[in-house]
Amino acid sequence: MKTAIVTGASGNMGQAVVQKFIDEGYFVVGTVIPNDPVKLDFPADKFEAVIVDLMNEDDSAKFIATVITKYKTIDAAVLTVGGFAMGTVASTSTADIMKQYKLNFETAYNVARPAFVQMLAQNSGRIFIIGSKPGLSAANSKGMVAYGLGKSLIFRLAELMNDEAKGKNVVTAVVIPSTIDTPQNRKAMPDANFDNWVKPEAIPEAIYFYCTDKATVLREPVIKVYNNA
Repeated sequence: MKTAIVTGASGNMGQAVVQKFIDEGYFVVGTVIPNDPVKLDFPADKFEAVIVDLMNEDDSAKFIATVITKYKTIDAAVLTVGGFAMGTVASTSTADIMKQYKLNFETAYNVARPAFVQMLAQNSGRIFIIGSKPGLSAANSKGMVAYGLGKSLIFRLAELMNDEAKGKNVVTAVVIPSTIDTPQNRKAMPDANFDNWVKPEAIPEAIYFYCTDKATVLREPVIKVYNNA
C-alpha cells in the first residue's frame, strides 16, 4: 500500500485530499493541530492523524522520520497548511511579513525538505505545495503584501527542488486554486457566483492525476485549478 502525507488534514481542502487518496488505495497520515475542533472520521486502517507543530523544524523532522519508520516509503505529500492576511505596504510591518512567512513557507518547508530527501533516496515521490494567485504574481497581491511575499517563496522552492531532483522520479508541484467553494467563503462573499468557484473535491482530483502513471513524464508543474473564478 502506498503512503501519502497530508498536512492540515482537518481543513476543507485537507479532508478532500485525504478522502481522495484513501479512495485510491493509499494509507494517509494527516497532520492536525492540538485540540483540533474538527473530528475526522476516516477508517482507522487507512488513516492516521498526528499532532504536529509544523512551524517547529525538529517536530516536523521527527514526524517524517516516524512515518518512514512505520510505513517505509512516502509516495506523496500534499501540503495544505497556510494562513492569510490583508495589508498594503504602508500597513505591513516586518513582523506581519514574518508571520505570513512562517505560516505559508516554514510549515511547507519543514515537511517538504525531509520528505524530499526520503523521496530522492527511494527514487520516487510527488510533493504538492498549495500556492496562490497572490504568490504567483505581484499584480495579484495588491493589498495582501505579507501573504503574497510568503506564498511567493513556494514557487522558488519548487523550482529548486525540481532542479535538485533532475534524473530522479521525484517531482514537486505547486497547486494554485482560485476561490474555493467553502462555507467560510460563501459567508464572507455572499453575493459572489459560487458556480465559478472551485469545489474542494476538484483539487484532489487534479492533484491525484499527477501521481498516476499517465503523468509520469510531467516535470516542474504549476497546477492552476481556477475553474471560472
